[in-house]
Amino acid sequence: MSVAKYQVFLKTVECGSFTAAAREMNFTQSGVSHAIGSLEEELGVPLLIRSHGGVTPTADGRALLPYFEKMCAMQHQLEQQVADLRGLETGLVKVATFTSVSEKWLPNILKTFQTHYPHIEFELLPSNFNNEISDWVLHGQADCGFISLPAPVEKYLDCWLLQRDQWKVIVPCDHPYADRDPFPVSALAEEPFIQLEEGDDYEIMAAFDEMGIRPNVKYIAREDRTILAMVSEGLGISLLPELMVRHSPTPIKVCHAPLHFYRTIGIGVKDKKALSNSTRLFVDYVRTWVAENGNT
Repeated sequence: MSVAKYQVFLKTVECGSFTAAAREMNFTQSGVSHAIGSLEEELGVPLLIRSHGGVTPTADGRALLPYFEKMCAMQHQLEQQVADLRGLETGLVKVATFTSVSEKWLPNILKTFQTHYPHIEFELLPSNFNNEISDWVLHGQADCGFISLPAPVEKYLDCWLLQRDQWKVIVPCDHPYADRDPFPVSALAEEPFIQLEEGDDYEIMAAFDEMGIRPNVKYIAREDRTILAMVSEGLGISLLPELMVRHSPTPIKVCHAPLHFYRTIGIGVKDKKALSNSTRLFVDYVRTWVAENGNT
C-alpha cells in the first residue's frame, strides 16, 4: 500500500470534500477520488461517507485515521533521515503555527531563510489552538511549532523562548475611551467583550482574574482576524497580543491594559537531540531572526 494514498485520505478528511482536497494537493478531483477508492478496495472497508455536502469518515475510517497519520509521519521522518545521511541541506519541514506568527513573522523568516537554504521546503500547519499545535509536534505531525508557553504538554517537548508579547486592549476608533491610556479597568468589565474561543482564552481569563473583574462576554470568535474586524465595526472591545495588532491595517485603536500582561511565544520540537538537519537549521534560524527582528 502506498503512503501517498494515506496522505490523500488524511487531506480529504481534513478538507471535507474531494474538491477541496484536490485543490490543496494540486491534484485533480478524479485523481483524489480514484486514490481513495483504490485504498478502500485494498483494505476491503469503506473509509468515507459520500454525500452532496461533502465527505465524512466512516467508523472504519475513523478507526484507521491514527494509523494513517503515524505511517505518514514515519515516512516523513525516513525521508528526513535519508537527507541527513547524505549530508544534504534539503528536506521538508512541517511548521505548526498560529495566526499572528504566520502573518507577522513567517513571511520574512521564510524569505530570508531560503536565500541560504533554497532546497529546504516547508508545509505550514495553521491553528489558533495552542493545545492542537503542541499535540501535532508531540505526535510527529509537525516537526516544530510556535506555541504559547507554558503549554500543557511542554514537559514532553523541547522548547525555546522567543519573545514576550504584551496583551493590548483594542477598541473601535470612535470609542469614548479610545484616547484613555491605560484603558480603565471598569470599562473592561462593563463594555461588550469579544473573546477568543474557549480553549485558547486561558491567558486572557488569567489577566481578568488578576484584575479582579469578569468580562461582559457578548461574542466568542475563533480567529484573531475575526476579532479585529468585529471591534472595527463597533461590536465590542477585546484583548489581543501586540504582535497581532502592531501595524494592523484594520482601523482600530490600541490601548495599554490597566496592568501589563504578556504571552510568551516559543518554538518547540519533540526531541532536540533527534532533529533532522533541515529542522535544526530552521529552528536555529528562527531563534536568531526573532532576537534581531521580533520587535520591529
